[in-house]
Order: sequence, then structure tokens, then C-alpha cells
Amino acid sequence: QKPISETESGECYRSPFRKPLAQLTNRPHCLDSSQHEAFIRSILSKPFKVPIPNYKGPLGLRALGIKRIGLRSPLHDPFEEGALVLYEPPLLSAHDQLKIDKDKAPVHVVVDPVLSRVLRPHQREGVKFLWDCVTSRRIPGSHGCIMADEMGLGKTLQCITLMWTLLRQSPDCKPEIEKAMVVSPSSLVRNWYNEVEKWLGGRIQPLAIDGGSKEEIDRKLVGFMNQRGLRVPSPILIISYETFRLHAEALQKGSVGLVICDEGHRLKNSENQTYQALNSLNTPRRVLISGTPIQNDLLEYFSLVHFVNSGILGTAQEFKRHFEIPILKGRDADASEAERHKGEERLKELISIVNRCLIRRTSDILSKYLPVKIEQVVCCRLTPLQAELYKNFLKQAKPVEELKEGKISVSSLSSITSLKKLCNHPALIHDKCVEEEEGFMGALDLFPAGYSTKSVEPQLSGKMLVLDYILAVTKSTSNDKVVLVSNYTQTLDLFEKLCRNRRYLYVRLDGTMSIKKRAKIVERFNSPSSPEFIFMLSSKAGGCGLNLIGANRLVMFDPDWNPANDEQAMARVWRDGQKKTCYIYRLLSTGTIEEKIFQRQTHKKALSSCVVDEEQDVERHFSLGELKELFTLNETTTSDTHDKIKCRRCVNGHQVRPPPEGSDCTSDLSQWNHCADKRGLQDSVLKAAWDAAVTFTFHHHSHEEQRGIP
Repeated sequence: QKPISETESGECYRSPFRKPLAQLTNRPHCLDSSQHEAFIRSILSKPFKVPIPNYKGPLGLRALGIKRIGLRSPLHDPFEEGALVLYEPPLLSAHDQLKIDKDKAPVHVVVDPVLSRVLRPHQREGVKFLWDCVTSRRIPGSHGCIMADEMGLGKTLQCITLMWTLLRQSPDCKPEIEKAMVVSPSSLVRNWYNEVEKWLGGRIQPLAIDGGSKEEIDRKLVGFMNQRGLRVPSPILIISYETFRLHAEALQKGSVGLVICDEGHRLKNSENQTYQALNSLNTPRRVLISGTPIQNDLLEYFSLVHFVNSGILGTAQEFKRHFEIPILKGRDADASEAERHKGEERLKELISIVNRCLIRRTSDILSKYLPVKIEQVVCCRLTPLQAELYKNFLKQAKPVEELKEGKISVSSLSSITSLKKLCNHPALIHDKCVEEEEGFMGALDLFPAGYSTKSVEPQLSGKMLVLDYILAVTKSTSNDKVVLVSNYTQTLDLFEKLCRNRRYLYVRLDGTMSIKKRAKIVERFNSPSSPEFIFMLSSKAGGCGLNLIGANRLVMFDPDWNPANDEQAMARVWRDGQKKTCYIYRLLSTGTIEEKIFQRQTHKKALSSCVVDEEQDVERHFSLGELKELFTLNETTTSDTHDKIKCRRCVNGHQVRPPPEGSDCTSDLSQWNHCADKRGLQDSVLKAAWDAAVTFTFHHHSHEEQRGIP
């Protein structure tokens, strides 16, 4: 019998039902060499994949120290969704691509996605405009521009984006600049530092100078100016105007790629030291930030444009002759038709030149993102004591004659201040009455018997009465917080007395406070859990740039000659981050110098909006002659301002036609709601305070209210 394992042929037997576990023979089984090669090649041809799901980063194919071969590439992907491309290289034909030197080919300039993701549409447009200006793509040979967006539109963020882009990239595949400098009011130095930190989160280390000895500051500045090379350790310097002026010498020794001047309307006078020190900096790229580029006159406007792009409007004399005189003549209410026409022609010419380097968007863009703002101009009746003191002063001081003769002396300017203080509260001029100064002879007898300035006595001032009501009603009916603004620290002292009397918790910020302490106070007030009800602010103490969104009601207790100061202060609460409906109260004493100042403001503002906002229909209500009527008291009117605008929508003191469609609180006052009684008011707090001393109110909203908003 034959063994089972082998057949006749000698081969191993294989069962048809199962495969062997291993080869039954000891002979090695060799692969065909071509098969083996193909297998190895297939492994090597597969690209390496990073074993992290959805990994999109670089694949690490570049060895250290070895120059990458091929076309230069941009820092960020220009084709990514939402990319903000500031520069696109020209398209080349295939033939040109072969000829081009690959080491010199320009690349896309793309804003860092970390920033472009948070920029709103108007901010993306702003960054593009700024970049085009400072790289001389907008006006060949000029590298400056004015960022004149109104408050709350994110000018700081747009400028941080510009700096970060210039410090990191250019079409030439290297940084456009090595260093940048931000010059701002001292109250905003810390704010800029925090904003850079907030948006760039540790990617960059700015150097903020906000204190220290002269030697220490000089050492830091010299260190900053001596930095060179591709990656400068602290490429951004943040410094206040005051410190800059004192240490200008150290900063003029080297060059800086870009200088940004915040609240740039400080440079309105080309004669002052700060302007000259900044102008002598070795830097062609200049950006001036100012929410209010024109304040008092066109020549100041010229200084700002000349600072960023010298020569674009000629010399100061040429500008005055060619633009300023014809425009102002045409704006006057007494101008002839020919003068008006010439003024408008020159204005168009000026606007067309300046618009090439000035970008301005108004806050109506914000209405998409912000709650409604209700702005109210509230005329408050003088108390009998105020009226008597006022008339007494006008009889004695006689500044009227001086003004009629065209003289403005020191005495007439101090008279203005005395009247403004009297409108706030008689307590502010009590010491002058005691000393029997000019205008206050015998005035002490008018005060109530036993009067003392130690107590606040709100019933002696119309505006203080209204304020007392506004605060009491707000406190008792809501959890809203209030910002109080005044030009005078003496008035802030009165507010403090009132708050202590009424047991309101408050914080006060004025010029005496250190910058670090300011930042802490603001942060605390804005926290919803903080108990402070009132934030007091001196409008002169750099209310600029402060973000007080913890409050949604703001009272401007007295008007400033300069509309810019008032606008600045009023924009503290209605800005990014605000969640509640905002109420702005501008208090004026009826028929007094305050209404005249307010009217003068509308003239300056009319000039501003006409040059910067191109609003042609600014109504020409006030003749320059009328603005001399400061020293009069109109006791019979409910609102001198309403009388002056010759309103056609009111009959017998009642508004019969609503404001025109599309008007809002940026429109001319003649297009607001006019209320001679409380029926037409939207704000329940002001309704409750009306009977205290209110005679008339103008009010309007920022945009149409959404349903459901109180």
C-alpha cells in the first residue's frame, strides 16, 4: 500500500476542502522582481498624510535652512473663503510667466484671517482704503490719509489691522515697514495697548509709554528706535502727545515706517509744538484718526490734510484764498446768489481733492448692529433766582457794547463763563456775589436767607431739578446706569453732593486721575454686577475713546462751544457692545446763552457736515450776525432755538406734521420731533421729569425702532 501523503507523481497531496496552513515544502517562495519593484514604488508614490483628521496646515516638506524653490507665495491664502485681499498681483500670460524672475514676482497681500474674520463689511472697506493710501496706490507720491469715521465704527481695530499687515507683508514678500508708532491722548495709551492685546492676542509685543522718569523713557525710546531687521521685538510704540513732545529729540534720530495720530484734531493748529514735532518725524506714512475732522474753521481742516499729505491743497495762503474765503461767504445766511454758487463750486472742488485721502462713514451704518438711540435736546426753565441774577448781570456787565464794536476782551470772555456757570447752578457764582465782582454787585441779597453752598439745593436751578427727577425716576423704575457729563469740575462737585444726598453710588473721572486707575474704574463700571449707578465725566478730561457701555443713559449737563467735545462725550454709551436702548439728554437753559452756544454749534456742525459729509441740504438758519446776540435773556420763549429755525411743521406750539421720512438724529434740528408738552415724548423718564422745569424738547431716534423695544 502506498503512503497517503504522496501520489504517483511525487507531489504533495492537497485536500480539496482546506488550504494548508503553510507551505508543505521547505523551498523558499520568491516573488517576481518586477512585481516587488512595482509594490515598493506604489508605497513611495503615495503622498505622506498627517494622521490628524481634517488637517489643513503645511506638510513640512521644507527642510530647515534650504531656500524654497519656485514661485514666492503670500503669507495667507488669498483664495480662502472670506479672505480680505489688499493687493492682487497683475495677471500674467503663460508666455510672461516663463520670462518673469521668480524671485521678484509680486505676491498677494492678504489680511491675517485672525483679523479679517472679525472685521465688519465697512471695516474691511476701511482697511483697504488705508492700505491703498499709505502704500501710495491711491495718490501717487502721497502716503497719508485721514480716518474720519464717526465714533463707534471701530477706527482702532481698522488701524491695528493696517499696522499688523504692514509689519508682516508686502507685495515684495517681506514686511512693508519695520516699526509703527501710535500717538494718542494720554487717557487712551492703555486703551490702545489693551486693544492690540485683544485683537492680536500675544502675536506682538507693543511698547506703551505711560509713566516713568525722563531718563527711563528716553532709554526705552532710544531702544525702540535702534531696533532693526525683519523681526523687531517690539515693533509698535504707543505714546501720548505730551510725552512725545517732551521726548521728540530721541524719536527724530531714526525713521519709523508708519505713524498713527489718534484724536488727530489736536493737530489742527500747524503753529503748535506738537504739530511741528510730529511733522519733523522721518516717516512718510501718516494716518490721522479723528471722528470730528473739522471743528472751528476750514484752516484747521487744511492743517490736518496738510499734515498727512503736504502740498495736496497748496500752501495755507493759497488754500485760504482759493477755498476758505469763497466757501464761508457762500455759507453765510446773508450771502448773494453768486457768492453762494461760487462757494458751492469751490466746496465741490475741495471735496473731490480731499476725498482721495479721507474716509468717513457716519454712525448710521451702526444701526444694523446697535440698539436704538433716542437723542433729546431738553430746554429747562430758569428758576426765579437764576432769572433775577441773570438780568442783574446783563444790566451791570455791559459786554454787549464791546461785542457790537467788534471787540472781544478778556472781560467779555469771562462774562460768558459766568453766565454759563449761572445756568448750571447759582452756587457756582456765589463766591463772585460775595466778592461783588463786575456783574454781581448786590446780587447776594437775591439769594434765600441763610443760603449756604455746602448743601446742593437742586430747587435753585432748573437744570438741576430736571436732572434730580431723571436720576430718581431711572433709579426707581429700572436697572439702567447713567453717565453725567459737564465742562466744569465745579458742576461735578455739585453732582457728587447730590449723589451723596440721594445715596446713589457713583464714580468720578476727571483730569487728575492716573491712566491706569482710569482703565480700572471704567472696567469695573461696565461690569453688570457693579453697584455704581452714576459715572461722572469731565468733558475736557479726555472722555475721548472711553467705552462706557455699562450705562445706557447719558446727560450732557451743559453745551460746549465745540460740537466735537459734545459729540465725543455723547458717543461713550452708544457704541459696539451696547445691548439696551440708549437715551441721551442734552440740557439747555431756555432763552439763555446756552441756547445761543447750542445754535453756534449747529453752525459749526453745518460747516463740518457740508465739507466732510457732503450734505448739501444743511439749512442755512443762522446769520453770523445773529451769533453776536449772546448777552440777552428771552424770558417769554419756550425755546429760542425753535423760534430761530422758523418751523413750518408746528402750529401754535404743537407739531402738526411729523419729521420727514428718512430723517434721524443726525438730521438738521428742524427735522426732529418738536414737543412743547410731554404728549409726544417716547421716553417715560423724561415724561415723568417734564413738570419739574422742562419748557420744550427736540427728540429723534438713530434708526427705526424694532417691534418690542420699549
